[in-house]
Amino acid sequence: MALISEHADPMGAAIYDYHKYGIADVLRVFSSQFEEDEIPVSDLFRDLEDMPELEQVALKMAHGRILDVGAGSGCHSLALKKMGKGSVAIDISPLSVEVMQDRGLDARLVNLYDEDFSEQFDTVLMLMNGTGIIGNLDNIPTFFARLDHILAPGGSLLIDSSDLRYLFEEEDGSLMIDLADDYYGQLDYQMQYRNIIGESFDWLYLDFNTLAYYAEECGFTAELVHEGDHYDYLARITRA
Repeated sequence: MALISEHADPMGAAIYDYHKYGIADVLRVFSSQFEEDEIPVSDLFRDLEDMPELEQVALKMAHGRILDVGAGSGCHSLALKKMGKGSVAIDISPLSVEVMQDRGLDARLVNLYDEDFSEQFDTVLMLMNGTGIIGNLDNIPTFFARLDHILAPGGSLLIDSSDLRYLFEEEDGSLMIDLADDYYGQLDYQMQYRNIIGESFDWLYLDFNTLAYYAEECGFTAELVHEGDHYDYLARITRA
């Protein structure tokens, strides 16, 4: 994903409004695969105790120099700060970065895939369906190449995702998935906030076995750390 223009940043605008006024309009989400949905903006500002257990586990495991990728409103970095842990929060949304800086965080307008971003970290956090930032299966080698570049020796990535197979399950447990189609977790999204319409982007939900397979292919090891209540999971990825 490239950096977002302020004039085409629906999520950033929603985050800015909620931060400034304590309320925001509906953040609408469109996809060619599913019906229109919405994101409750207040959820993006949740405190540690309101986060899913999976996210709480990840934040407790995070150590050393921490990079919070796709940080949004900065809720995870703020939770880390309250735990006495420092972090660098990055996002491609200029309005989100402005909000995070106003909340006292070390927040930067950075694209993870920008090769000029060359700092190293002991823990890389990618939460709230973190595999989405990979975009699509074809981009996985590029993603792991960047991870190898920014992970300090002995460092690890803590990343979560969901296995969307439940959307295709029949009552008898069989899956109605066309194997000739693209991978079932590979989606496209577009957001709208008021009259601000963002560009369409790819978003990837990876089941753990697929994540582990690609990790191994790219010289890494994936460990299943925690499973949520609804096909979601947290994985820890380290160099093999």
